[in-house]
Amino acid sequence: MTARWLPDWLRPAPAAAAAAPTPAAPDHHDPQWLLRHLEWTVIRRLDGALQGDWRTLLRGQGIDLADLREYQHHDDVRHIDWNVTARLQQPHVRVYTEDREMTAWFLVDCSASMDFGSAHTRKRETATAFVAVMARLLTRHGNRVGALLHDGSADRAIAAGGGRGQVLRLLHALVPPAGPRPAAPTQLHTWLGRAGHALKRRSALFVVSDFISAPGWEGPLGQLARRHDVVAIRVVDPLDRQLPPLGLLPLRDAETGEVQLVDTRDPGFRRRLAALTERREQALQAAFAHAGVDVLELSTTESLPQALLRFADLRRHRQRVGALWPAHLRRSA
Repeated sequence: MTARWLPDWLRPAPAAAAAAPTPAAPDHHDPQWLLRHLEWTVIRRLDGALQGDWRTLLRGQGIDLADLREYQHHDDVRHIDWNVTARLQQPHVRVYTEDREMTAWFLVDCSASMDFGSAHTRKRETATAFVAVMARLLTRHGNRVGALLHDGSADRAIAAGGGRGQVLRLLHALVPPAGPRPAAPTQLHTWLGRAGHALKRRSALFVVSDFISAPGWEGPLGQLARRHDVVAIRVVDPLDRQLPPLGLLPLRDAETGEVQLVDTRDPGFRRRLAALTERREQALQAAFAHAGVDVLELSTTESLPQALLRFADLRRHRQRVGALWPAHLRRSA
């Protein structure tokens, strides 16, 4: 059981056999051990790379007026200064001095499809490592983190808090349950809708999911993005996009339990699968763009530090583009 808990890039190298008795193997399900391991292998590597870029990654709140500027795409309409807008005949928004402290929420999909993994790492394990690292980076700067978990049949909430102990509480909640799980299709639209009603204060939201769900979640995700700073963390596995030609295989839907026998070498099946995968990718990209959220794709085979550095580059690029676009382009975006 413990051999499947960590991604390949986090697994310690096998030690050479010794004559002395070997100590007991660490429990990879233990949140204390996992967080300590991530602090040494990931967070220490990110400290220098992310130094000084805090304001461009996640934006806090503030009440002190700092400036007025022309309205840009994705600005909060509640910050429009109507007196200045009427006087200058151009929409203008108030810019506030941002507080460093903020609250971040992790909306984590723990449904059955997240238990899938093609090699030694499951999607759920990759999502857990991301939550642990990002939550620790946030709490070390004095911020508060909380979580809303969705497992297909019920939701759980972990109230926002700070410190290392809060990160351990999140990891305890993300430990996979023992034994079989009831089959239930993922309903992201209802879960995101409930999150919108529960989270009133503007926060940073990380929606961590593989987005394998019943349709209709695009609207609630867009509504969350209008109030909060939302980043969609899409967890993927190589087999989500392409199956190797292994002949006849029984494939089981993790969420409904349906089993179907398919010939993975059949050219017609492979063409249909490729076309279906391409349509799904296009639909997902269109849905994220329509909701107006940034997307970080997190693969089960990718190093987490590399993915987080891509996230930092994405946020910096977003800030530069928003600041450098001419006014007439910003208004037409």
